[in-house]
Amino acid sequence: MRIAMAQITSGTDPTANLAVVESAAADAAAGNADLVVFPEATMCRFGVPLGPVAEPLDGPWASGVSEIAARHGLTVVAGMFTPDGERVRNTLVVAAPDGTRLSYDKIHLYDAFGFAESRTVAPGTEPLTFDVGGVTVGVATCYDIRFPALFTELARRGAELIVVPASWGAGPGKVHQWEVLATARALDSTAFVAAVGQAVPTESSVRESSAPTGTGHSQLTDPFGSVVAAYDEGVQVGVHDVDVSAVEKARTALAVLDNQRPIPQVSRPITN
Repeated sequence: MRIAMAQITSGTDPTANLAVVESAAADAAAGNADLVVFPEATMCRFGVPLGPVAEPLDGPWASGVSEIAARHGLTVVAGMFTPDGERVRNTLVVAAPDGTRLSYDKIHLYDAFGFAESRTVAPGTEPLTFDVGGVTVGVATCYDIRFPALFTELARRGAELIVVPASWGAGPGKVHQWEVLATARALDSTAFVAAVGQAVPTESSVRESSAPTGTGHSQLTDPFGSVVAAYDEGVQVGVHDVDVSAVEKARTALAVLDNQRPIPQVSRPITN
């Protein structure tokens, strides 16, 4: 299959951001991509109130993504926010060209490095896989990449490619952590991992925000941990071939999924 990674930068206007999705999807389609992956928070960047922009999955923004998928004949994955009472859900919409629309709500919330995502965002509970041209694709969102069990579970559900839209928080060592984690999760799951981040914002006021607004450095990693493609910090849309036969080879050679054994659970408080 061919996957496009759309490393964009989102603003605060969902309509304007949908136009960015349209433009990048057109570029992806021109490169014969089957799937185009956009970052977390494509609908609206972090750092502003999310409740006023959140929409249901059958609302105009997700419907617009579906129209783009149909118009360009490819599957689109993009980050948005959906309502959930007084909080929102950090949602990935998966829009197929035939009109099918699925969603994944981020399970692991970014309560780290001084940011408390759970204050305004409710967690999801259920992993998601879907099919693109006979390839099983799993999804995870940003901070999820720090939790290997989600990736091995997606692999057990048949995922050969796992896409990770993100809006990674900046800070000392954070880009290195992102790159290492993307590689490690590919090895854990013996799957391709396409980690697609927001580009570094152009406005200094946004870059200096405490909110996670993006560091760029999207990365496609194969099941043996080799980096297939690595971006810099700027806006970029690239199309890449994914040879899923490498997944079977890795799962035969490495066999970490078959060799994994249950670890006894011990109830013990975590101390600092």
